[in-house]
Amino acid sequence: MSENDNLQEAEGKKEVDTLETTPEKETVVEAKNEDDNTTIDANDKKENHVDEIEASNAEDAEDETNAERHEVEEKDYHAMNLDQLVTEFNRLLSHHKIQTISKYVNQIKSEFNSKFNALLEEKKEEFVNEGGNVIDFYFTNDAKKLFNQLYKEYRQGINAYYKAREHTLKENLENRLAIIEEIKGLLNVEENINTTYKHFKELQEKWRHAGPIPRDKYNNAWNSYHHHVERFYDFLHLNNDLRDMDFKHNYEQKLKIIERAEELSKDENINRAFRELQVLHKLWKEELGPVAKEHREEIWERFSNATKTIHDKRQAYYADLDKAYEKNLEKKEEIIANIVAVASEHVSSHGAWQKKIREIESLREAFFNAGKVPLKSNEATWAKFKDAVREFNRNKNLFYKDLKKEQYENLKKKKELIKIAEANKESEDFAVVTPLMKKIQSDWKKIGHVPRRDSDKIWKQFKDACNYYFDRMHDKRKAENQHLYDAFDKKVKLLDSLKSLNLAEDNKKAVATLKSKISEWKTIGHVPQNKRYIDGKFYKAIDVAFDQLKMDKAKLEMVKFESKLENLASDDSDTRLLDNEQNFIRKKIGDVQSEITQLENNLQFFTNVDETNPVVKEVLNNIDKHKKELDTWKTKLSKIKGMYS
Repeated sequence: MSENDNLQEAEGKKEVDTLETTPEKETVVEAKNEDDNTTIDANDKKENHVDEIEASNAEDAEDETNAERHEVEEKDYHAMNLDQLVTEFNRLLSHHKIQTISKYVNQIKSEFNSKFNALLEEKKEEFVNEGGNVIDFYFTNDAKKLFNQLYKEYRQGINAYYKAREHTLKENLENRLAIIEEIKGLLNVEENINTTYKHFKELQEKWRHAGPIPRDKYNNAWNSYHHHVERFYDFLHLNNDLRDMDFKHNYEQKLKIIERAEELSKDENINRAFRELQVLHKLWKEELGPVAKEHREEIWERFSNATKTIHDKRQAYYADLDKAYEKNLEKKEEIIANIVAVASEHVSSHGAWQKKIREIESLREAFFNAGKVPLKSNEATWAKFKDAVREFNRNKNLFYKDLKKEQYENLKKKKELIKIAEANKESEDFAVVTPLMKKIQSDWKKIGHVPRRDSDKIWKQFKDACNYYFDRMHDKRKAENQHLYDAFDKKVKLLDSLKSLNLAEDNKKAVATLKSKISEWKTIGHVPQNKRYIDGKFYKAIDVAFDQLKMDKAKLEMVKFESKLENLASDDSDTRLLDNEQNFIRKKIGDVQSEITQLENNLQFFTNVDETNPVVKEVLNNIDKHKKELDTWKTKLSKIKGMYS
């Protein structure tokens, strides 16, 4: 399909292109020279600018609603997507007479078919790339269904309208021809001239209201009517008063028409001025008769000049439009080049392709919003745009075809893991099956993506099977180790009571209380592996409680150490904690002894200095402090050695 946004660029533009080449010229007989009986043509000087008006009026003569057609808002259908085109189609059907919207419906239809066919080609290519048989391909959407429904409604309406109009046009033509025959007959009627003139006026009024006739009969019928009206005026020259009265009336009315035309020539709304000018020419030609011979050339020249001014401005307007269309063409060429550039970029990830897809969608929208291009470039531009987008879609589809192939392989692998999970979820052999279940969970994470439509479903299957197994395992282990959980609950309560303990002033009694808490803690026993952190919390709370006592620091340190040893010795099956603590104490003893030796060596520098010297005094204090610390560490070592006996 081809781009359609320029098929009918503007109603007036179409008229310019068509009407200026119309070979038919109407000869308006306005009077006969009484002396030589020759025909005087007042419109011999008509040029294309008049032909344009008269041809448009000939077209309008077939349909009296043509003026309403000008009131229909023409929109940029090329910038609309499928849903927007359907909405606009529905609006036209709902708010306008069926015969006034044919031009717009045809544009909408062309745009819709063009865009839908492009979408159809894309969907077909995707279908084939996924392994489908082109014979089996079928695609539609809601927009297409609604469009077909609206177009069917439009066709039924327009066919009914044209069928009824054909009968009406034929009947109106017969009536007009009958009026012409009556005017011809007036020349042979022997009656009072005033009566004949009155009858003539009645026939003119009937002609004005006789209704539309076929377009191809319009000029001949009008020429014949005008000719016989002129003959009647020739006949009427016997009564100059009546004729002069008509001439005077026609002259006054034609001057008003000229003045209005001259006003319109200054109107900046070119299309509005042209439409009203059409009406003025119709009045001039169909509603008014001739004027006196001495005024004919003059008033026609004025009317023709005003018409030409509007015509020239209109031509300039469309020339400017053509320039704008050329600029739009440049924009669209640039957009197409950008689409080609994006299509030629090689990327190998889903994320990168999604980014490119968004870029193309943005460029597509920019293309449709860029406006109309010259009609001569329309087809080629649309074809280049479609080819560029099609090339991008082809590359995209190839990537996702390979990606889907890989995803289907991943799907097979994950389904195999699901089989393993479901086959083992009822197993009681937890020692063997648990490592297997953990392994397939790890394998699942390493497998890549699967088709989106399957992703949630298979993940739920796999997760449910694994959760079922591990829930069973945990329930059984919890039942087997319920005593451990009970112990944990008791320790939580004991810890809470320790934190809220209010120690008495009697240190001895307070130490006994804390030791009883430690003993009670050990009596409770073990807790689950993942709950053993509570032991650390308890002994930290014990240390905090001891720190609150007002005791000798060394003695307090030993009480706390004894508490710590009891904690370390609570695990009878493992002496590594005691071993580590003993090694730590031995290291501290060595470090303190080294520090004392260093300080004693430093005193050798002060052999002649009195012990009351501040520096010497500080060194001696440090030595004494470290020796006390050494005694404490040695006591701790002795205590820990006793744990092994």
